[in-house]
Amino acid sequence: MFDIVWLIKAGGYMGIFSIIFAESGLLIGFFLPGDSLLFTAGFLASQGFLDIKTLALLTFLAATLGDSFGYAFGRKMGPKIFNKEDSLFFHRDHLEKSRVFYEKYGKKTIVLARFLPFIRTFAPILAGVGKMEYRTFLTYNILGGLLWAVGLTTLGYFLGSTVPNIDKFLIPIILVIIFSSLLPPIIHVLKSREHRNKITGFIKKRRP
Repeated sequence: MFDIVWLIKAGGYMGIFSIIFAESGLLIGFFLPGDSLLFTAGFLASQGFLDIKTLALLTFLAATLGDSFGYAFGRKMGPKIFNKEDSLFFHRDHLEKSRVFYEKYGKKTIVLARFLPFIRTFAPILAGVGKMEYRTFLTYNILGGLLWAVGLTTLGYFLGSTVPNIDKFLIPIILVIIFSSLLPPIIHVLKSREHRNKITGFIKKRRP
């Protein structure tokens, strides 16, 4: 958790912008700590390390521009992306989970995916692959960017400004945010018989 604080202080505004942009629409960004980073940056703004107005604007721009980049990438690559081989920064399993989520929730995925690790990286790409009308995509993109980027930074700033000695509870709060963001994918995996069988098979193979 202290690494996130160090990361924000070391990278400053441009570091935060780059991370949020990458996680929002670049294939290499799916592993980045967007939720906890936004909240922690908002908290640090309440302590005077950052300006909350500048932070909120930059994170919003990073989120919306990142999603737009992902959309453009998906629109250009089209179905070819599904044939891409697994690599260090790309896993077709993440893409497939995002596709299922996208089919279930449609356009709302662009907003809902903001709060789901992995899926938020691939959702705009899938919108581009599916050739969603850009005006429609942009509307949901802006709404999602406001709720996620501005919402989490403002929450961190508000709690840091109003709750006495909240710095003592920063690590537990960040852990709750991380757990909350990971919970939906975990539930999805456990509800799937195929995934449960894979997990059971993996455990059996590791038994002595």
